[in-house]
Amino acid sequence: MLTYLFEYLEKQYQLPGATLFQFLTFRAAITVLLSLLISTIFGKRIINFLRRKQVGETVRNLGLEGQDQKAGTPTMGGVIIILATLIPVLLFARLDNIYIILLIVSTLWMGLIGFTDDYIKIFKKDKQGLKGRFKVLGQVGLGIIVGATLFFHPEVTIIEELKQANAEEVVVSGPAIAEFDKAHKSTKTTIPFFKNNEFDYADLVGWIGEGARDHAWLLFIPIVILIVTAVSNGANLTDGIDGLAAGSSAIIAITLGLFAWVSGNLIFADYLNIMFIPQAGEITIFIAAFVGGLVGFLWYNTYPAQVFMGDTGSLTIGGIIAVIAIAIRKEWLIPLLCGIFLAENLSVVLQVSYFKYTKKKYGEGRRIFKMSPLHHHYQKLGYHESKIVNRFWIVGIMLAILTVVTLKIR
Repeated sequence: MLTYLFEYLEKQYQLPGATLFQFLTFRAAITVLLSLLISTIFGKRIINFLRRKQVGETVRNLGLEGQDQKAGTPTMGGVIIILATLIPVLLFARLDNIYIILLIVSTLWMGLIGFTDDYIKIFKKDKQGLKGRFKVLGQVGLGIIVGATLFFHPEVTIIEELKQANAEEVVVSGPAIAEFDKAHKSTKTTIPFFKNNEFDYADLVGWIGEGARDHAWLLFIPIVILIVTAVSNGANLTDGIDGLAAGSSAIIAITLGLFAWVSGNLIFADYLNIMFIPQAGEITIFIAAFVGGLVGFLWYNTYPAQVFMGDTGSLTIGGIIAVIAIAIRKEWLIPLLCGIFLAENLSVVLQVSYFKYTKKKYGEGRRIFKMSPLHHHYQKLGYHESKIVNRFWIVGIMLAILTVVTLKIR
């Protein structure tokens, strides 16, 4: 909202400094600062409020060291991340941008699912929380919304070939770019090791016959649903020890912010020889607020945690990461970039599957890990949770660097 106000003041009254709001980097900088202030200053008040309302964590006895001390710690702290993200976005982002609208809807949608789950656990005293089928239904619903919007909305376009002669005629970001004659609808995405690092979903159905490419949404939307569900559940499983989910998500979000910025910038997209996504640069503002919210939340969530994010936070951050990756057409880099989430997910799947298989074959269930998700395995081995978190962060940084490198591996 402030962006439009300062644009008006600059146009009507030539207000000094108002032109700064035209620059994406300036708005991103003040966005992340405001988000940090909200999450750190008001975060403490929210934690105190949760404590007064006795919104405390109920800890299952898993036989882990230090587990008893976590009982009663305020949960549902994901509200801090959501508020610290949305308030700066509403103030400094262009609210007519389709990607910003989609991310706001995604945040509220997944936040509501997570909040409902936490509410049932805490106030209804039901440890199971929201039934699994309703969680999945909510994730599928968001996947349909995101997939349909990105496939059908006229402002979701790409520019593949840039001519040097036209570069000066094109606005680097903003609504005007949508009118550039090279912008067109496409189901292309970025995928490492393929020719030009690009892959078109429509190619998977084009062989059926003429006009089949127009129905590529029948494949695209289920893929979006799968990604949203997998990443949000991965983030949810990662949120098991202090600071792990928030810190890992911040690393992922910063990397996606870099991708969003270069993909939405005509000059850098041309220089790096990657597809230019009109208006995608505005996603950088949302990511800046998101990172600020995560880092500010870490102030209170690092060991020993003063607050837990609960499903309100973990499902939301997973959903946001998935939607951003899909919007900037980097969803096939998720297995690498979100390798921590993937490892946590796989550890649970492998543990449960192997246990059931060995129980059926030998009459006694056996385990691959001492406990799943994976971070609990290392706790059982005697590692302190702070060391586990720090090492997982280091691995996350390495994966982020490798993800950036793959863009130039052809």
